[in-house]
Amino acid sequence: MKQKDIAALLDEPACSHNKKSKSGCARPKPGSTAGGCAFDGAQIALLPIADVAHIVHGSIACAGSSWDNRGTRSSGPTLYKIGMTTDLTEQDVVMGRGEKRLFHSIHQAIETYSPAAVFVYNTCIPALVGDDVEAVCKSAEERWGTPVVPVDAAGFYGTKNLGNRIAGEAMVKYVMGRREPDPVPAAAQREGITVHDVNLIGEYNIAGELWHVLPLLDELGLRVLCTLSGDARYREVQTMHRAEVNMMVCSKAMINVARKLQEAFDTPWFEGSFYGVTDVSNALRDFARLIDDPDLTRRTEALIAREEARIDAALEPWRERLRGRRVLLYTGGVKSWSIISALQDLGMEVVATGTKKSTEEDKARIRELMGQDAVMVEDGNPRALINIVRENNVDILIAGGRNMYTALKARIPFLDINQERDFGYEGYEGMIELARQLALTIESPVWEAVRRPAPWVAQAPALDTAAEA
Repeated sequence: MKQKDIAALLDEPACSHNKKSKSGCARPKPGSTAGGCAFDGAQIALLPIADVAHIVHGSIACAGSSWDNRGTRSSGPTLYKIGMTTDLTEQDVVMGRGEKRLFHSIHQAIETYSPAAVFVYNTCIPALVGDDVEAVCKSAEERWGTPVVPVDAAGFYGTKNLGNRIAGEAMVKYVMGRREPDPVPAAAQREGITVHDVNLIGEYNIAGELWHVLPLLDELGLRVLCTLSGDARYREVQTMHRAEVNMMVCSKAMINVARKLQEAFDTPWFEGSFYGVTDVSNALRDFARLIDDPDLTRRTEALIAREEARIDAALEPWRERLRGRRVLLYTGGVKSWSIISALQDLGMEVVATGTKKSTEEDKARIRELMGQDAVMVEDGNPRALINIVRENNVDILIAGGRNMYTALKARIPFLDINQERDFGYEGYEGMIELARQLALTIESPVWEAVRRPAPWVAQAPALDTAAEA
């Protein structure tokens, strides 16, 4: 990828915090890609497309370090679970065999699995030696008749957020607009209800939580053409240009996709969240507002009133147990603010939130929810997190899996909120699951037990007295 292409992705006019001079996003500093490079961001953004063969062109370490690190679920194909790599060695690099290995790897994937398409992810080594990945993909597609999409996202290009945008750019350039949506099934054409097509951009179906939301959209007559990319299929991505409205779910990571679809097809979009009762209702209202169908608006309000009443009653016992509890939320991106809304719905107090991978737009939303003096944690080293817990009498740390052992060593209740989790928290039903997991974690008897002095410490004075006698 050329320097001007990277600069164009960093300079995103659709972002309200875009700087008019130079680029909107700060360029990465040396070492800043640790824990999430451009390749990692591109791969996790597209990996949930379930019927595609995902080939990592590079050393086996790139594939091994990042494969399947997002707990996305599929309702059908599981091809995305199979790790594929060209496994470049020193000899391949020295002898210039990278392109040849890639060509044969594509052939093997097509011959063995008959995928709907093949995605090839470029990494640092082939990018440095100059492998023409795009030319190899084009040649392979002409040879075997299966779409082969190059995703040029070498790790040294920048951060994970840039990788997300590179992935979105590849979908716009090579995939979207290549097919028309299927006709609306007769069974879906219910009497008096007009079916409207929508897209969810940046929704990854972690722990199957998207399936909490789809029944609501289906009841309203909103057909999801594609979720980019949770539980998606290649043929669905091809039809995204025909949606009436796009919802940006995961912060601004793929905002370039929403903007380019708006520019090319006049498709309006909005940013929203499915975490928390208030945000779910607002997202449904935004769909109705942008589609501007009076009947849809009426039915949306009726569904929201019904669901909020039902969930409010279901959550009340949990609120009694959670109200006033203090939380340290250390995550990033959309969850840095959307989870705040969900916790506030439960009557909990968020004392601080992490913003390491958050955009300026995310930080603005945090201030809206927590006030202008909101505490934002950029440095999430173990000592800093523990200090915040001690100083603010925090009842629970909500963070990613890498912080779990820090919390356990400090004897702090911990709930995993990132992609490794086993529970889905989206939608109205997801709020009940979130409340349940919070209560079970905070109230677990293990915390009282581990904080109690050890038996030999408690008996120490008595033993000393007996020794003196």
